[in-house]
Amino acid sequence: MEPRVFGAVDIGASGGRVMAGVVEDANGTPTLHTVRRFANGMVRRDGHLRWDLTRLIEEVLTGLTDLAREFPQVESIGIDTWAVDYALLDSDLRLLAEPISYRDERGASEVSGVHSRVTAEELYDINGLQHLPFTTLFQLAAEKRSSLWDKAAHIVLLPDLIAYRLSGVLRTEATNASTTGLLDARTGVWSEPLMRRLGLPMGRLAPLVSPGDTLGQITRDVAARTGMRPGTVVTAVGSHDTASAVVAVPAATPHFAYVSSGTWSLAGLELDKPVLTPESRAANFTNEGGVDGRIRYLRNIGGLWLLQESLRTWPERGVTVDQESVLRQAEELPSGGPVVDVDDESFIAPGDIPSRITQAAGTPDMSPAETVRCILDSLAAAYARTINQAARLAERTVEVIHIVGGGSRNALLCQLTAHLAGIPVTGGPIEATALGNILVQARAHGAAPGSLEEMRAQLSRTGLAAGVVKVYLPDGTLST
Repeated sequence: MEPRVFGAVDIGASGGRVMAGVVEDANGTPTLHTVRRFANGMVRRDGHLRWDLTRLIEEVLTGLTDLAREFPQVESIGIDTWAVDYALLDSDLRLLAEPISYRDERGASEVSGVHSRVTAEELYDINGLQHLPFTTLFQLAAEKRSSLWDKAAHIVLLPDLIAYRLSGVLRTEATNASTTGLLDARTGVWSEPLMRRLGLPMGRLAPLVSPGDTLGQITRDVAARTGMRPGTVVTAVGSHDTASAVVAVPAATPHFAYVSSGTWSLAGLELDKPVLTPESRAANFTNEGGVDGRIRYLRNIGGLWLLQESLRTWPERGVTVDQESVLRQAEELPSGGPVVDVDDESFIAPGDIPSRITQAAGTPDMSPAETVRCILDSLAAAYARTINQAARLAERTVEVIHIVGGGSRNALLCQLTAHLAGIPVTGGPIEATALGNILVQARAHGAAPGSLEEMRAQLSRTGLAAGVVKVYLPDGTLST
């Protein structure tokens, strides 16, 4: 068959990439090619932590220009980003201000006010989400106090805004909508009763679309700017990056758990229906939408942000730390060191994370290697504990844990998780989010298998054969 090419715009909190997925055979397994990478990060402006969305969109357009140059036959583009954050547009669909980041502290101040209108128990029964002070609904409660609120005609999640800039079609993709707290977990549609109680107007949210829906062709301006073919379409994918990552879990059995390990870690199960019991709420598990109407039953866990921020902070103290060296040193340290609660809210904001870890661990004067080992031990413990809880609450058996994303390349993290969970762990693929993004597009346009199970089985076979996926056993060995 003639190669078919799909483009993924995949943007995380610390960086973005534009990738090409080339499908060359009937099995539908794409080969990924990185076309462009670019940095991302928050800036403090007007008293808030904001995303430089204007620059990000320019980076996306530059990446698509490179994509068109290297792969002129690209036929579709899909966009995914992190969740919960949004932009405000006026009635002419112009950006009113650069979006505020979820790491800004404004949402936490609104929790009690929201709960005075809708109790925590009622919220969970409606949206099924774990309590996080930066969930969109808390951010919007703060936004209502801003000078921009009365000027805002549209509330647009970030991947949907990028898709609009490319296609001219404004919609809200369902998996990301499920992270806002405004979606009904049972029906998968906007909860009008909840929004009325919170004083949020329904008319500011765009209609929902599902992964695989075609939004439309790129605009003439985008085609002229990037050199892409005018008929290239923008296809909705799991625009919450974790939803796309879960698509690319290389599962050979339905009895699997996953950890999407990046700046955040999201650990849990894929289910057919939400778990909305009081026990689930007490354990702080979330029910987010997945591709094909699946439920991502998971918990957000503090992730590699702890390591990333530590590596950024140490040079500011005058401490030179090489990432590869400090990871090797951490691996050589004995087990049994201090473990901290990676979900502690003190770790959310940027700053001196090493000092916060030292304080939480109650261990003064930790070296960089000891700090890194503490981070990895703590993450692995949280992964194993969360998966065990999820399996119990959902009454599911788990035979294997798949760690995908950036954390999958950390052999120590994968091995520690296998040891603590007592079951095998597979590590990889690293670029699971971009891969899942492309697989949804390829399937929508007839170039990939029809079910998630078929796609995952193929990924398992090809990934293990190519060494892209590695299996870590609880006894401390690698499966061959």
